[in-house]
Amino acid sequence: MATPLITRKGYRTLQAEKEHLWKVERAETTKKVTWAASLGDRSENADYQYNKQKLRQIDRRIRYITKALERLKVVDYAPEQEGKIFFGAFVSLENDAGKTLEFQIVGYDEIFQRKDAISIDSPMARACIKKEVDDEVVVTVEGVQNTWYVTSIRYDKETL
Repeated sequence: MATPLITRKGYRTLQAEKEHLWKVERAETTKKVTWAASLGDRSENADYQYNKQKLRQIDRRIRYITKALERLKVVDYAPEQEGKIFFGAFVSLENDAGKTLEFQIVGYDEIFQRKDAISIDSPMARACIKKEVDDEVVVTVEGVQNTWYVTSIRYDKETL
């Protein structure tokens, strides 16, 4: 099971998604279902079937977000984190070949639709925790060991 942590920004994003789904998407889809149902035979009505399915998907996502918001613990920036990698950090790494990686360590519910984020539960994030600039990060995935060096650490202090 995923670690139930989320950044303040991620929490607000989930709240906004839930509100949008409930007030906009669900309302529009409900109108379409009602209109399509008024046309008669629902068994052969593609508009009715499609929008009914879409309504179920919206409701499922709303339920998921509602439960997630209840179980997730918001982790805010604390000055004690400065200089070390912890949850919420933006991290830059480089290997001996000169390849660089940049990402933010976030909760599972924040990694989707983002290319610059990794889950706190990932091997890379676990290997980075408590490291400082110039520290070596050794990550073993599927038996292959990779070595990275921390080049920068920063925190988003504006999301409070």
